[in-house]
Amino acid sequence: MRRRTLLTGAVLSAVAGPALGSGTARAADPGPSVTRIGTTTLDSQALFFVSYDGLVNNNAFQKNGLLTYKGYQYAVWYTADRNAVVGRRVLGAGTWSTVKVGHTLRYDDSHNVISMGVSKTDGRLHLNMDSHSDGFTYVKSVAGLMDNPGGLSWDASRFGAPQSTLDGLTLTSQFTYPQFISTPDGKLQLSYRAGISGNGRNALAEYDGTKWTALGEWTSSTGTYTSEHGSSTARNMYLHGIDYDRNGRLHAFFTWREQNGAVMCSSGGITNHDTGYVYSDDRGRTWRNNAGTVVGVTGGSDKVSVTDGGLVVDPLNPDHSLMNQESQFTDSAGRPHAIISYVPGRFGQCTTNYVADRTANGRAFHVRRTAAGTWQKTEIPVPLNSSQRTKLVLDRYDNAYAIFPFGRIAGASAASAYTDWKLLFDGSGLNAFGEVVIDETRVAQDGVLSFLYQEKSSGTTPSALHVVDFRLPS
Repeated sequence: MRRRTLLTGAVLSAVAGPALGSGTARAADPGPSVTRIGTTTLDSQALFFVSYDGLVNNNAFQKNGLLTYKGYQYAVWYTADRNAVVGRRVLGAGTWSTVKVGHTLRYDDSHNVISMGVSKTDGRLHLNMDSHSDGFTYVKSVAGLMDNPGGLSWDASRFGAPQSTLDGLTLTSQFTYPQFISTPDGKLQLSYRAGISGNGRNALAEYDGTKWTALGEWTSSTGTYTSEHGSSTARNMYLHGIDYDRNGRLHAFFTWREQNGAVMCSSGGITNHDTGYVYSDDRGRTWRNNAGTVVGVTGGSDKVSVTDGGLVVDPLNPDHSLMNQESQFTDSAGRPHAIISYVPGRFGQCTTNYVADRTANGRAFHVRRTAAGTWQKTEIPVPLNSSQRTKLVLDRYDNAYAIFPFGRIAGASAASAYTDWKLLFDGSGLNAFGEVVIDETRVAQDGVLSFLYQEKSSGTTPSALHVVDFRLPS
């Protein structure tokens, strides 16, 4: 293990000025804008229950609950009778066709989301679902379904039987947070956590069109973290995302969550601390910090650890209710951007009620690496008014959009070095419960910001699940 240090000179805690331009914007490039172009209904009576302050059908960390591929859009959710469903539509069409995939949700736990992925080598759709530190259910389609959607019927016969392994590959008995990632060479990777909250490791598996292979764990849960209040010797890394850029680099922002509450000023807070960043240039086999130093090898003895140097790009102690699993995106030059949120120090140096304090005083921040290799951090002037997560996308001009709880949208221009954040859509008319699920794949394909949201309800009364579309600058 290496000594934990900050990335020297990397953090700009104040809003940076326009001199730190993105390096990609031109004078003629339009700034951010959204034009609402349509809303469709996936399910008028979708499953509704609140757990961990969220919904199982629209947890923002769900990758991907909504995706676009070869002219069709796909969505997954649980119906009121707990059936796992996958729907598709011709991109932009008003109606969806749905298929039940043979699995029913086991528990009222909002962690147990459904995630989708596409293996480009054989044109299959993959689903992983219904897990929280236990077993998972895996379903895959027949080969070629995603390559010929207009020529193949959309029915249950196109999907295999639900499995408790990846075609016979057993990963872990404590599985959570499936995230599928399509690699630049057409393979499909599955990111997941092995272990439990506060004591877990991130790991990868890979599908090559023929079989799944376990690549192994790449983060460590061990090592000592010490705050001004106390120490902890176990933790897990929570990913803000894991994404390839157009040049084939794999990026991951993250926070750490400590197991021992002694690191906090109050038991009512949350033990998340620091925003970190790593990347991989060899398809997730080797991990490097921002300076390019190797800090972990997937499946090896040296894993990314809280004690490694150069990981932290924005330091924050565990007293500010920092959110885990928020959001990230890469721009046209392959530079990483993230959204993080917490209660700033101007509202006090100790949060005592995680939900109440974030709802009253939480703020989101845009963090990005500049062309000079430094880190810029800008507060977005839109109060959270929620304990929940905000999502991030960038358009073809590298303008940034933050999609807040309740479907509110703020934007900032690349030309201003992302210093001109403003509210573009206030969420009116959506009646959205909270977090939304973004179609991260669609923005690049047709310049539309598309997200899934569920209407507010109470208790366990089902409510409508929708997809809303916004045209971005073309």
